Amino acid sequence: MTTAATRLTPDQLASFHEQGYLVLPGVFNQDEVQALIDNFMDIHAQGPIPGFFEPVAPEQSGGDILKQYPRIMHPHRFNEVARRYLLDQRLAVILQDLFDEEPLAAQSMLYFKPAGGRGQALHQDNFYLRVEPGTCIAAWVALDPADRANGGLEVVPGTHKMDIFCPEEADASVSFTRDFVPIPEGLEAVPVNLASGDVLFFNGSLVHGSQPNSTRDRFRRSFICHYIGRSSERMSRWYRPILTMQGAEVTIDENTGGGPCGVEIGGPH
Repeated sequence: MTTAATRLTPDQLASFHEQGYLVLPGVFNQDEVQALIDNFMDIHAQGPIPGFFEPVAPEQSGGDILKQYPRIMHPHRFNEVARRYLLDQRLAVILQDLFDEEPLAAQSMLYFKPAGGRGQALHQDNFYLRVEPGTCIAAWVALDPADRANGGLEVVPGTHKMDIFCPEEADASVSFTRDFVPIPEGLEAVPVNLASGDVLFFNGSLVHGSQPNSTRDRFRRSFICHYIGRSSERMSRWYRPILTMQGAEVTIDENTGGGPCGVEIGGPH
């Protein structure tokens, strides 16, 4: 059973544009959350899908639990459940309000983040997606409750109004990704606690990241989707083809070169 799509209030829109993010509780019900968890745990149990999901056996992981449970990239390209939720009309209505134009779907990901898994250093999504003009918006769906203990997200409000930063090198002992954006002077990282079924929407320039999962027995599974506005003209090639929220493919130009930092990105974020 799905709930009806809900338009955003003026206060919610104002908060998103001022802070760079917005939490909407209970967008997905617990039956839907469990269906998503079951779907992605089944994918994990079935093993590698070259180009999308490449876990290794425990004896080959060198003790890195994230090598046993790596993120799944673009599951909507091979899995009907992921595609259905990427294009969910409840998200479409909300994104229409946030973009103030038709949203288009560019990416899906599933993060398992089991107990002991490293976090992801502070970064900006549009450094990788390179959407122009405009930016991307993420819809971060909490499948498990997400808090500081199991490595929930932290955001830096206000950075969505700033330019794309050129990242420094992250501490590999706490981040599974290489890039790190220091917190600008005068701002601070704010933890975002989410219940299962909540959705965090945030601007592609918002600095955000997470700490390691320090629990002994809790996952922090999340289904993450990225969207762009219809008026965007180009983006990184790693996210094409993109889709309308009805599932039709849309052609968009490739954003070539190394971007403002002169860095060629070698794959999807």
